[in-house]
Amino acid sequence: MFKRIEYLTFVSFFIVFVLYLSATVASAKDNQDTRLEAFFDNTMNSKLEKYHIPNATVSVVKDGEIIYKKGFGFADIENNIPVDADTTQFRIGSTSKLITWTAVMQLVEAGKLDLNADVNTYLDFEIPPQLEKSLKKTTTEPITMIHLMTHTAGFEDYPDMLFRLSEDRLLPLNEYIKNYLPERIFPAGEVAAYSNYGTALAGYIVERVSGLPFSEYVEKNIFTPLNMKNSTYRQPPTSNPSARIAKSYRFINGSYAEGSFEYLLPEPAGSMSSTASDMANFMIAHLSGGAYSGGRILKEDALKEMHKQHFTHDPALGGMTLGFMEGVFNDKDVLFHSGGTMLYNTGLYLAPEVDTGIFISCSGGNHLLHSEIFQEFMDFYYPVNAEIKGVPGAGSKERAKKYTGEYQMNRRSITTDEKINSILGGSIINVDVNEDGYLLVTNVGETNKFIEIEPGVYQNLREGRTQDYFGPFHKIIFKTDPYGRTMLTTDGPMTYSKAPLYSTMSFTALAAIIIMVIIIISLAYWIIIKILGLLRRRKNKNSGFSAIASWVGICTSITILILFANMFSSGIDPVYQLPKEAYMPVEGNPLLDFIPTLMWIFSCLLVSFTVIAWWKGFWGRIARVHYSIFTLVVLGLMWLFDYWNLFN
Repeated sequence: MFKRIEYLTFVSFFIVFVLYLSATVASAKDNQDTRLEAFFDNTMNSKLEKYHIPNATVSVVKDGEIIYKKGFGFADIENNIPVDADTTQFRIGSTSKLITWTAVMQLVEAGKLDLNADVNTYLDFEIPPQLEKSLKKTTTEPITMIHLMTHTAGFEDYPDMLFRLSEDRLLPLNEYIKNYLPERIFPAGEVAAYSNYGTALAGYIVERVSGLPFSEYVEKNIFTPLNMKNSTYRQPPTSNPSARIAKSYRFINGSYAEGSFEYLLPEPAGSMSSTASDMANFMIAHLSGGAYSGGRILKEDALKEMHKQHFTHDPALGGMTLGFMEGVFNDKDVLFHSGGTMLYNTGLYLAPEVDTGIFISCSGGNHLLHSEIFQEFMDFYYPVNAEIKGVPGAGSKERAKKYTGEYQMNRRSITTDEKINSILGGSIINVDVNEDGYLLVTNVGETNKFIEIEPGVYQNLREGRTQDYFGPFHKIIFKTDPYGRTMLTTDGPMTYSKAPLYSTMSFTALAAIIIMVIIIISLAYWIIIKILGLLRRRKNKNSGFSAIASWVGICTSITILILFANMFSSGIDPVYQLPKEAYMPVEGNPLLDFIPTLMWIFSCLLVSFTVIAWWKGFWGRIARVHYSIFTLVVLGLMWLFDYWNLFN
């Protein structure tokens, strides 16, 4: 009897203890979830109001579970349809690349792809070994899959081949890959230059090796095992009927203007549509050894290889894994990838050390919203109190002077008229030095102060988020690129090379302004002279030569004005924030296409008339000087247009 009572007492105590422990754990979990929910609700709502973001979606995973998911705003403003984290799809842009790289690793794991093999092995056309560069042409090493996955293949970039607003402008992947093969402008494996074409090429290799269309392959081998039933690369989405794509909007003049559906040309590089819930499943798989809820996309060894650093310009910098960008946020190593279309922006962040992942996507065009929110999340949960301090050492100012100048993104074209984009938008970093020896670095409109920590290595004195699309931008290291130019390197898949004076934005803009002023003044001068000549009806021995020469000047001026008017006629579309030619290319105008030839003819005539005028002593000295200046200005304009490939 006593033993029975003792046994019942023990059992009762054990049950009470288990119930208490369960309640305590549940209470702690509820407190954590409540705290997390309050953080994201407050942060997201304030950001959406501040930046006029119409819709957004968020998911957070930790320890193999989805601990938060929520939609914000309206997927359809007109019909008052709210965003649902489970069923509302967002275009995730380049974040799609992570699925492409996962597909590549599956084929590596299956022994069908070799990361170090020449990619020509898997293609039905050849990527030539020649390296194309102005005044320089050499052969280089073959491109491998590692080069594609770390954005070090060395391709130039064609930004006008990314977006279209009409489905009939889309090209099948195999046609895109072959018709728009870019030149190789850097030796493979030496310079980080983000490449959409490189990812599209990898997707095409997935097609050829697997025998399945790319979108079908990822649906079968990634989306299905991870129960990502509302994810697709197809354009427009044709997935689960219950899913709805969030309409894209931009806030303009006090109201939301709706954008059209954006078609992305290189499908594997950015055409995916997905939901916060689906991307949460993908994050869990990458944080859990490749598995999710009984499904598996990669074995642990393959996943470790994918998450391991495979390229960096310096051990002190975050570089590239096989697809993920690396960065340190609040002393935590983070793997991440952002993505943007003309109207949607996305960020996916994995912090393996704390087994946490965050996915954020929105429309409205705020390119850095996700990084701002992620940084605030890290500050909230993993605050860092250490403040970077210091005073530049002796000789810092003198050493810094050699780094000052304009640095242009190495993700660029050098052989097409897209070359001009290297001085537009967020493609430039300006470096200056102040009197105290601090380096002043302006990136995407924000100037940060850097301090020298050793020769050529500079630390940002600002903690937290910075204005950079590709990483934390907390440290920069100056190197030399393969062509002897000073190169600014930092975290992630992007580098910037120092531009010579003649190719800087300030020189180009100033030259264009001076040229236009002289052209307009000269045109006005000749027209006035013509009018006065008609009124006076006086002739001189040089009247025939003067008339022809001045008419050539007038025709040249008018042609140049037409050329400039055509260049700036479209402007920037307020919804898509790009010139219309970037997403709605039009057929060439035969008259405008003839202008380059006409300009060369005028240039030759101007040079001839200038030489004759000085040789024969025609006109007065001031008139000859003016005509000479005008001729030099036109020749300068021709050089400028030729340098930027604007007559291509």
